[in-house]
Amino acid sequence: MKKPVTAESASALIDERIKELGDWRGKMLARVRTIIHEADPEIVEQWKCMGTPVFSHGGIICTAETYKSVVKMTFAKGAALKDPARLFNSSLDGNVRRAIDVREGEQVDGAALKQLVRAAVALNREGNDKPKTHRAGSKRSA
Repeated sequence: MKKPVTAESASALIDERIKELGDWRGKMLARVRTIIHEADPEIVEQWKCMGTPVFSHGGIICTAETYKSVVKMTFAKGAALKDPARLFNSSLDGNVRRAIDVREGEQVDGAALKQLVRAAVALNREGNDKPKTHRAGSKRSA
């Protein structure tokens, strides 16, 4: 069984990924990471299976994956978020997730991305504030 990755080591692994990419993808990953933390300084960085950077606050906000031709930010609950700047340009047919694919030479609207991150945090908090309901047939303690 693998040991869980601490927040400190996750941040170090993300730093390492940025360095090892050494091209526009590393620079873009560093940029979106900075924007995410500017939007919410309480964001926690995680490192999930297969080396995926994950940004969380009260639940997953988004992942930041790097591929040959795109840096993909997938928002866990993106379908529930308003996107007036129309940043979402991928995974638009899904019921839950939405993604932003950034290609070489493209820019990210930092202000609009901050709004999306803040909305995702608010949505996670809203879900965490709801009272837990019991399923029919489940035993409840008195």
